[in-house]
Parts: sequence; C-alpha cells; structure tokens
Amino acid sequence: MDERELKAVIEALLFVWGDPLSLKDISTILEIDEKKIEETLDEMIDEFDFNRRGLQIIRVINNYQLSTRPEHYQWISKLSQQKNTKSLSTAALETLSIIAYRQPITKNEIEAIRGVRCDKAVETLLNKDLIKEKGRLERTGRPIIYGTTQEFLRYFGLESLSDLPPLKDFKIEEQEI
Repeated sequence: MDERELKAVIEALLFVWGDPLSLKDISTILEIDEKKIEETLDEMIDEFDFNRRGLQIIRVINNYQLSTRPEHYQWISKLSQQKNTKSLSTAALETLSIIAYRQPITKNEIEAIRGVRCDKAVETLLNKDLIKEKGRLERTGRPIIYGTTQEFLRYFGLESLSDLPPLKDFKIEEQEI
C-alpha cells in the first residue's frame, strides 16, 4: 500500500470509528508496524493543520480521533440547532407508530386510538415524507388513508415493515382515566 492510500485508509478508519482509536488497533487492522503508523499519523496531523482543513486529528496518549476544529464551533453549533428542530415530537412519534402498525389507516382511526386530535402530527409527518396519502376509502366523506414511506424505513434503519418489532414485545400499561 502506498503512502497516499495508507493515509486515506487511516482517515477512513478514524472517521468511521468516531471514538478514539489506539495506535495498536490501527496497526493491527492494517497489519503495519506501529512506528510506521505513528509516523504517518504525525504527517497527517501536520497536513491537516497546514491546509487548515475543517477536521483535525487529535492525539491523546497513543489514541487518535478525527474531530472538527474548535474555531469552527460557531457554524457547527448553528447546524446542531437546526438538527434539534428536525426531531419528532412525542405526538408525532405516537401518530407515526400507529400508522406504521395499523396502515392503511384514516385520521379518525388514529384519533380514536390516541384519544386526541392528530392534525398537526399528521401534517408534520407528511412534510417530513415519513407518511403519505395512500388513497381514499369508498365511504361517506371519502376519508384519506395514510401509510408509511420509504423515507420512514430509511429514517428508522429498517429494510421493510416486517422489521418492525412485534407489538407483543412492548409492555403496554393500562392507564386509568
């Protein structure tokens, strides 16, 4: 393996692992002498610093980790704030769970299960492409029926709906009214 490829592989290992990775582990994985790996990592640290890359390699007692630069905090924090606003509310998660397990289902059926209106939750889930309209029922009012999307599967890391855990695996407590 040439020097350029070695650096690329080390960078990939650090990126994928996320947590600090020991010099010994990197050496074992690549089947290359620790001294050679340490020299390469030192070069990479210098290159990242010299080129003012957005990432840096930090070293803590023979452990290495890929990290963002502290001077970029103000921009990274803005992205983190945006990400927090993208999470689903409890109401949206409850609604999504009902749709996932009972689809196709109407809004009235969801509300009957939840015991509260779900207009806002359904709107949020539609906007995030986690559910979609699957059609309309042939009955009075022709209510819309909803189901999950491929984005739902991707979002939750599922290959198909059959990967959802069975409902019997959940402990459901009766709530007194």
